[in-house]
This record gives sequence, structure tokens and C-alpha cells, in this order.
Amino acid sequence: MNAYLLLGLAIVAEVIGTSALKASQGFSRLAPSALVVVSYALSFYALALVLKSVPVGVAYAIWSGLGIVLVTLVAYALYGQKIDAPGWIGMGLIIAGVVVLNLFSKTSVH
Repeated sequence: MNAYLLLGLAIVAEVIGTSALKASQGFSRLAPSALVVVSYALSFYALALVLKSVPVGVAYAIWSGLGIVLVTLVAYALYGQKIDAPGWIGMGLIIAGVVVLNLFSKTSVH
């Protein structure tokens, strides 16, 4: 499987796990708690496979950066979290950083 598709899977699993973390209410609800554990396990497994072919700094920057943006957007949609102008700008800068890292940095593997 393409490393970047696998990285996408790792990111989606992490976003699901983090979003379910709030619903678990401190691990006091079984179903969301189980979803957290399974999602994080899948995410870290997929990320470990990605690291066989993608430099750790690049993989982690993409995983964490896009994870931050997606978790924030999920929290906005599901939990009513407000995002102010600096928040939107910050998320734009995170995305810009990931794009620059992948398109212009020689540390990225393509």
C-alpha cells in the first residue's frame, strides 16, 4: 500500500479516536472508550508502517498537523466548539506548513 495512503488512514483513525475521547467522558462510557483504544491502536500501527519508507519528521509533521486541523473541524461540527479568526489563520498556517514540507523540502520522500 502507498505510504501516504497509509498515513491518511493513520490520520483518520487518530481523528476518530481523539473525537471519541470526549464522548468517552473520562473512559466512563464503554463504547466510546473502546473506539478510542481501537482507533489509536490502528493509528499507531499504520504510522509505524509508514515510517518504514517516510522520514519520521515528515510523517509526524503531516500526521500531527493534519490531525490538529481535522480534530478541530470535527469538534466544531460535533461538539459546537467555536473557532475564531486566529484559530482559522493558525489552521491555515498548519496546512501551509505541511504543503511546503511536502512540495519544497528535500527531506520529503516522493
